[in-house]
Amino acid sequence: MKTEMDVDIDNDLDGKLLQQFSSMGTQDRDVLISEFQKLLNNDLNPSCCSFFLDMNNWNLQAAICSYYDFEQPSSTLPRMMFVSDVTIGEGESIPPNTTFIKTWRIKNGGLETWPPGCCLKFCNGDTMSHVDRVMVDALEPSQMTDVSIQMTSPATKGVYQGQWRMSTPTGVAFGDVIWVIITVDESGLLGVTQQLSRIGNEFVNRIPPQTVLNPFASPDKLPEAVQSSPSPSSSIIVNPGSPVNDLSPAAEGAASSKWLFQSSVRSPSQQQIDNSQDTEMS
Repeated sequence: MKTEMDVDIDNDLDGKLLQQFSSMGTQDRDVLISEFQKLLNNDLNPSCCSFFLDMNNWNLQAAICSYYDFEQPSSTLPRMMFVSDVTIGEGESIPPNTTFIKTWRIKNGGLETWPPGCCLKFCNGDTMSHVDRVMVDALEPSQMTDVSIQMTSPATKGVYQGQWRMSTPTGVAFGDVIWVIITVDESGLLGVTQQLSRIGNEFVNRIPPQTVLNPFASPDKLPEAVQSSPSPSSSIIVNPGSPVNDLSPAAEGAASSKWLFQSSVRSPSQQQIDNSQDTEMS
């Protein structure tokens, strides 16, 4: 049972809270957005703060209540687990003003699929990128994915670090904080190695595939491009009566090779006849 002293203390706390909100009774919307973020420990981005404030006619107290009413049904946030650094390990050396790709491997460590619209967002440190967020697919439980961001190393030597974290579509951060840590140094080769590797892959992809022809294949099974092109064997001299004379120029080479090969292989009876003819002539 409350005493009169307890009631007075409760009244004093309520009065101080009301006084705190009343002191924020400014009409400057940027100030209201900033105060909204401070009350939520910067877990909500300015656009979402503006949404709740505008929905409540820019009344800060009403906007805070609306936010908690909106978030209360989904009390469990998605879960994200950091798996590994795919590129650019912690502290690796990169030359100044060098573009590189930072890739993390992350995993849905929860029991529910992520809602659509989640993103990986920069939250602290050195950005080193012209974007502050990148969209991530809605991962199913235990599913992994690689997230890449193009960055540029600073112009001054030193150690630089940036922190990134997953965010819900409403701007609420969740999961592990993931890092990018680099050492900017003139002797660094990592960024240059990435660029050379990328150029090499592009060159390989531009090389057209070559068709390997079987020299013993039947002429009707040769590719159309080969059948329509002049045969280099069309200049072979063929004896009259040879079956090669009736062939098309495209098949002449293959057929002539076959005819010449058969004529050079003699049976034992043919060899005996030839030997007897040579004896008579001598």
